[in-house]
Amino acid sequence: MPITNQEFRNALATFASGVTVVTAAAADGKLYGLTVSAFCSVSLDPPLVLICIEKTARCHEAFKESGKIVVNVLAEDQRHVSERFATQMDDKFEGIEYSLNDAGTPVLEGAATVLECAVRESLDGGDHTIFILEVEDTEVGISRPLLYYGGNYRTLGA
Repeated sequence: MPITNQEFRNALATFASGVTVVTAAAADGKLYGLTVSAFCSVSLDPPLVLICIEKTARCHEAFKESGKIVVNVLAEDQRHVSERFATQMDDKFEGIEYSLNDAGTPVLEGAATVLECAVRESLDGGDHTIFILEVEDTEVGISRPLLYYGGNYRTLGA
């Protein structure tokens, strides 16, 4: 007998993960960002990571067509950033400090780590698209990461 969506959610809630905001710029210059917890490393050689974005997300097509995506691993003091980019508001970048990289993709200020990536492949993943990204540049800060576990934000202990 198959499990329910809630049973699956409950099981996955026992896995602690970092919190990322992925960003992209559309061809018309409009900026997009989305809080994503479905992120992991894939390969060291070449350096690949993956993210998963729900197909019904308003920004899905922009990410699919952008060619360049930045993965901003949020610092422990950036819960407000995660919450903002998890909303449906039109201008998620208003009041958020960021700069644009050489590709015109937003890079969030204060992130624990930034991975500047090229979209290498997109795959069907049920109700999500799995984006395989090749990491082209990194910026590792000194901040500790924001975590998500059991349906709540967490931080690392001392």
